[in-house]
Amino acid sequence: MSQRAFGKLLGVSATAVQLWERGDTVPDTENLAKIAVRSGYTLEELLGFLEGKPVSEPSEINQILNKIKVMPLSQVAMISRAVADRFSEEAESLGA
Repeated sequence: MSQRAFGKLLGVSATAVQLWERGDTVPDTENLAKIAVRSGYTLEELLGFLEGKPVSEPSEINQILNKIKVMPLSQVAMISRAVADRFSEEAESLGA
């Protein structure tokens, strides 16, 4: 992903992302939280990682939930519809 695209996701400039990557500046807490969510981690886990502490991989469900939190609502609606369809099919198969 380009610096421009990543910056757009976070609502910052590509220059800000470039400065972070070079270590010239550090993202503020709000942007660190956004980066953590995008990466599938909590803010605390990301801060621990930045301090050199080992970080375990987030569970698959947590990765999915974190992605949903930052998805455009149009995509969330598609997921909601798929989930509703799945429940409906399951209920029908059980004779409910």
